[in-house]
Amino acid sequence: MTDYLLGLDAGNTVIKAVLFDAADGRELAYAVRDGRATIPAPGHVERDLDELWANAVAVIADCIAKAGIDAHHIRAIGCAGHGNGLYALDRDGKPLIGIQSLDTRATGVIADWASQALGERLYPLCLQKPWVAQTPTLLAWVKRYRPEVYAQIGTVLLCKDFVVGRLTGARVTDTSDMTGCGLVEIASRRYSAELLVEYGLDDAMPMLPDLLESADIAGTVTSEVAQATGLAAGTPVVAGLFDVVASALGSGVEATGSASIIAGSWSINQVVCDSPLRDPSVFMLSTFDRERWLAIESSATSAANLEWLVHQFMEHGEGNAFTRAGELVASVPASADMPIYHPFLYGAQQDGNARAGFYGIGGWHTKAHLVRALFEGVAFEHKRHVDVLRGAGATIASATLSGGGSRSIIWPQIFADVLGLPVTVARSQETGALGAAIVAGAGVGLFADYAAGVAAMTAPARHYAPAGEAGIHYGRRYDLYTKLAQAMGPVWSEMARS
Repeated sequence: MTDYLLGLDAGNTVIKAVLFDAADGRELAYAVRDGRATIPAPGHVERDLDELWANAVAVIADCIAKAGIDAHHIRAIGCAGHGNGLYALDRDGKPLIGIQSLDTRATGVIADWASQALGERLYPLCLQKPWVAQTPTLLAWVKRYRPEVYAQIGTVLLCKDFVVGRLTGARVTDTSDMTGCGLVEIASRRYSAELLVEYGLDDAMPMLPDLLESADIAGTVTSEVAQATGLAAGTPVVAGLFDVVASALGSGVEATGSASIIAGSWSINQVVCDSPLRDPSVFMLSTFDRERWLAIESSATSAANLEWLVHQFMEHGEGNAFTRAGELVASVPASADMPIYHPFLYGAQQDGNARAGFYGIGGWHTKAHLVRALFEGVAFEHKRHVDVLRGAGATIASATLSGGGSRSIIWPQIFADVLGLPVTVARSQETGALGAAIVAGAGVGLFADYAAGVAAMTAPARHYAPAGEAGIHYGRRYDLYTKLAQAMGPVWSEMARS
């Protein structure tokens, strides 16, 4: 009898269900459904939680139907979801509000907290400073500006917790998500009343769900859900995990010191550590397994830039525009004459006023030169993040690349040359769902630990070695990239005021 594992991956709008063979990680069936974000006010980005659950039911049912299997052979279910944001239920367990991690409504709260040096008090406890779409920040905003909603909150969840709760009826979360949003004290790996007091949320402890480790069994599929989805009632569901942790596992990253780079909408750069990196320059920390940690550097500066360029300038009459973009980059050699591109369409981690721009364009430059400059600029910002991790004490000898950028015919080699690291591209393109499935397998004892699950279910697809001369070339260009960003800082600030 074949054992199967079901992985769910819930992003800010999209939710995917992928069924895997537990023996080798082979993908048997896939289903996806895109939801809708609403913008009720400038900077507010919300979603309908009933729609999220309806889409989850649909993709699970579609996936099982496509696979044509007996659902009783699905040994366990794991769910990954985007971190932070705020998914609140009322005291009867009904959806109250769903705020996405793209939301910026709490900018004023962050400014107030900065003037009070709150981040300096929080950091020793949770190794994170507050930011605009962080869960406690959004909860504090709701308490301050929507007190009538705050008074109704019964449970504060993160994205995947809502799905797990609907599958099982359990009111749970996991340590990877809750450390990633700054609600867990690092020393104890538990909720902290002191943290809540600092956030101004001293009355919020009853709202927080039970805190489990990612591979702990949260509950089992209810009979009602089984009838709606085709799942077997009683199928175990694990607590699940933060999607960036899932993507690391699903791409084959498990050993201490190994790095996972995700070139998706966000630039995600993370490394597995035996102990927490204690350096305020590192953006975020999450648990990885029951003992280890994941240090994370990220910003919205990665492949979303290519999506913007393709949708605005390359979709008409050019076949597969993303494939064409890679061909254009391959058609022009790396050179010192190439323009420099800043990938700051949605700001920069270190400067919210930053904006994207091409610098040094000459009349002899073509579309191919500009697309190559964009590929390089995205890799340069990934390098800045990797350098922060190294500066904080992480030793990184190699990296595994996943996300949309890893599908390019040339981008992975640019990453290897810019980072000066051997880069591996993972076999699976659904690394978030695969990582969730691996954790589910560990939770029900199919795998002794994450390492065994990764060994069984992941494999590399391609390897890229850095070329020495290319590294020297990109080192010079990265220096220009950095100097330009520093020089533009005052200009970006003035533009924001105009």
